[in-house]
Order: sequence, then C-alpha cells, then structure tokens
Amino acid sequence: MPPARSSHRGRLTDAPVLAVAVIWGSSYLATKSITGPSTVIATLLLRFLTAAAVLGPLRLRAIRRLTAAEVRGGVLIGLILACVFLLETYGVVHTSATNAGLIISLTMVMTPLAEAALRRTPPTASFVMAAAGSVLGVLLLTQGGGFTAPSVGDLLMLLAALARTANVLTTHRLPSLKNADDGALTFVQLSTAVICFAALSTGVGTSPLRVAATLDAGQWLALLYLALLCTLFAFFVQLWAVRRAGPSRVSLLLGTEPLWAAVIGVVLGGDQPGAPGYAGAALILIGTAWGRRAAEAPRQPAEAADAATPVREGAVAQ
Repeated sequence: MPPARSSHRGRLTDAPVLAVAVIWGSSYLATKSITGPSTVIATLLLRFLTAAAVLGPLRLRAIRRLTAAEVRGGVLIGLILACVFLLETYGVVHTSATNAGLIISLTMVMTPLAEAALRRTPPTASFVMAAAGSVLGVLLLTQGGGFTAPSVGDLLMLLAALARTANVLTTHRLPSLKNADDGALTFVQLSTAVICFAALSTGVGTSPLRVAATLDAGQWLALLYLALLCTLFAFFVQLWAVRRAGPSRVSLLLGTEPLWAAVIGVVLGGDQPGAPGYAGAALILIGTAWGRRAAEAPRQPAEAADAATPVREGAVAQ
C-alpha cells in the first residue's frame, strides 16, 4: 500500500480515537455530579446497563450470529474492562488528581513495551521517546494539585494502567475476535461488566435502585451522557480502532485524556494551569504527533516489501 494511502487511513482511524479521548476527558465533570464514595458500584451499574440496553436491540441480529468462541472472547475483554473501571474509580477516590493523572498515563509507555515483549521485537526508540515525552507532559499538566505520598489509591491506579494495557492487547491479539461484529462484541463487553457490577452491588455501597430514585433531571442527563458517549460510543470506537490500528497507537492517543480534561477545566471551570501546565499540554501534543508518525514508519517499508515479493504458486495469503 502506498505510504500516502496508509497515512490517510491512519488519520481516519485516529480521529474517532481522539474524539474518545476528548469525551473521556469531559467525563470527570459528569461523574462528579452523580457519584460519591458509596455510590461508585451503583453508578457504574446504571451507566453500563443503560448503554447495553440501547445497543442490544440495535445489533440484535449481529449478536445472534456470534459464535461461542467470539462470545467467550467478548466476555474476557468485558471482565478486563470491568476491572479497569473498578480500579480507576476507586483509585481516583483514594489519591490526588495529580497522582491519578500521571499514573494512568503510564499506559502510553506500558503498551508499546508489552506489545514489543509479546512480539519479541524491541519497540522503536522514537515511539518510546514520544510516549515518555507525553507522560512528562501529563506530569507538568497535573502538577498544580501537588503530589501526595504513595497510597493505596496509587497502587489501584497502577493496576488500572496495567489493566488498560491488557485490555487493548487482548482485544488486538485474541484470534476469536478478528472477524466478529464490532457492535455485537461491544454488547458482550458491556453485558459482562453489567453482570460484574450487579453482583458487587448486592454487598457494596448504596443500592442501585436507591441511587436511581434520588437522581434529578440534570443528573439523569449526566448519566445518559456517560452511558451513551463515554461508554457505548467510546468502547465501540476503541474496539474498532484497536483491531485496525494496533494497541500502541490507540493507547498513545487515548493517553491524551488528561490534556482534554484540563482543556475542559480551563474552558468551563475557569482553571488556570499556569506556565508548567501549558508547557505540559504542548509536550503531550508534540509527543502524540511524534508517536503517530513513529508508529506509521515501521509499517510502510514492510508493506512495500510485501507488495514487491512475488507470491509463489500454491502459497496461501495470511
């Protein structure tokens, strides 16, 4: 495939992933308006249940066509997804915003390193440097809140970063997911998370029914925003993109989430990040652009070589 066409295809894949990063960056305001320490599980259950209830009827035929292997694969990534949200949500509750933003952004570095280990090939120095620069940018962007001493929340955020890495790598590499319908797989993911949160809600925190009864109209709008955009749209796009662009590139783009959270805080909340914060934002943008180019570069020579190599008689394309 010509480099120009490959680059164009990459940009088309990147755009919706960046949209997800922006949406996730905006989710903090919505989450704070409806979630407290005792309602984490209940809110997650309502959020995921709403998303699954909307998606199910829309993709019913595709869901029925899923094979048993595809369902098992969807359940696996759904379990990992539920772990990500539990670890992240409780992690944020028990640590500072500075620590949380920096630790979760480590996914940008963890993913290419883990992917390289699985492939048994070292990641390109350019990509690792770009990802590290983005993490440094997150550090500068979030430093205004000040660091706190290491806590249980920091450990939970680190586990969440590892779980995010596991999620995108599993989605990309699991053979049973290669040809499954994106919408149907997303439904299986969401339904699996719903079952997990429903089981936990019976013994942890406030009852989901009680939480639902206390939400006012504005909070229900916030819940719908979290369910339809931050969950349904976001996970559909992530699943779609990981299977086409690769885990490292998607994690790099999604790792810009703290940047968009800061931008929304400045625009809507009147926050003032100061000179270090603006420098951090610039570093994130530069690191992301550099990382995208570095992720494209290794594929183009390989694609050209594949195109130039004659296919032997009887060979089967993989």
